[in-house]
Formats: sequence, structure tokens, C-alpha cells
Amino acid sequence: MKKSLYSVLALSTGLLLTSNAFAAASGNIGGTSNYLWRGVTQTNDAVAIQGGIDYSHDSGFYAGTWASNVDFGDDTSYELDLYAGYGGSITEDISYDLGYLYYAYPDAEGSIDFGELHGAITWKWLEVSYSQVVNAGDDVAADPLDNKDLSYLAATISVPLTEKLNLSVHYGYSSGDVVEAWFGEDNYADYNVTLSADTSMGTVSFMVSDTDLTQDDAKIALGYSYSFDL
Repeated sequence: MKKSLYSVLALSTGLLLTSNAFAAASGNIGGTSNYLWRGVTQTNDAVAIQGGIDYSHDSGFYAGTWASNVDFGDDTSYELDLYAGYGGSITEDISYDLGYLYYAYPDAEGSIDFGELHGAITWKWLEVSYSQVVNAGDDVAADPLDNKDLSYLAATISVPLTEKLNLSVHYGYSSGDVVEAWFGEDNYADYNVTLSADTSMGTVSFMVSDTDLTQDDAKIALGYSYSFDL
């Protein structure tokens, strides 16, 4: 996501629980011409259909699930994410997000599920985040590599150009044994520029993305998403 999950959920309308507590449930559905995760295609450069359900509470707690089709060149056909966390504001300009995200691949032949803890701090238009894998299946990386040795440091600048048009610039750095198992390199950087527009029919986006991985080319991804209250 371009923003922290908490920041997105905080914009949802609330359902009255008590005189001082609000909660919101929402759904989202959409698609992309190429599902890129940290700069790398998850669909063999093909189209993905995606969607999820989110819950947020004004205490700062949030939880949700999200799914997408994938293509790893084997029988694995979809990804199912489960997540929960807590976020809030420190000052008017500074907010934070702490959470856990579990990546599941239910129809994969091997044990390739993994989960990571993440933390993010946002100051006005700048977000800095760090993720670390804390649990992983036996087949995420082959022995003697460590299945849980995967970290991700990222920075994203988001600038509103108009009331409905937004420009974001992203840089991320992945490192660890899992990167070596997947790509034959012990680290790599990904970067992208995204222009997105909010319309009455949803949000459309245009992304140019690249990595410094050997034999990887720059990619363009067109996206669409529509969110709704539940």
C-alpha cells in the first residue's frame, strides 16, 4: 500500500458501538495489469484480480484479509493475506503503524507461507517502514539458508498534486538469505513512481517500477481499486 494500512482505514466511516467508540468495516476489489510485490512480479507479468475486507476501530486496532491470483510457474494459484495491527498519531504531523502480516498460499505444493512484523512512521508526506520475517515454512528457502532471514526497509514520499490526484515515489531495500534463495543475490533495491487519481468510480493508478536485480527489466502497471462500506 502507498500509505500505512492504519491511515487508510482511519478514513472509513464509523459504526456506533458506544457513546465514545466507533468501528468500521469495509471491502475493496480491483485489479492490476501486473501484481508487483517489492518490485517483483507475482503473476509472471500477467493481470491480477484482487480484493479484501478490512475492520478498524477508533482505538487504533485494525485487522483484515486480502487475496490475489499469482503465478510462480507451478501449481500455486492464489495468495491469501491475513493481518492485524495498531496505529495512531503522536502529533498532528506524525503517525505510526505496528502490525503483523501473514502471507498464505493455500494450494502451494510446498510449505512457502511466511509472516512478518512491520513498523512504520509517517511525517506529513514521508513514510519510513521496516519489515522482518518472524515465521516461515520449511520451503521458503532451502537449507542451509535461513527461512526467516528476510528484511525490508522502505521509504515512500506521497505528494497531493490536486484534490484528487496524488504522486508517490518509493524506494525499498530487501536483504537476507531468502533474497538469495529467490533471486541468487543477497540483497536488492526496488523503486517506483506512481500517479493515482480518485474518481467517483474508484481509484486508478499508473506505476513505473524497477529493481537492480540482474536480468530484471522496468515494468509498467495499471491499477484500479474500488472501496465500499460493509
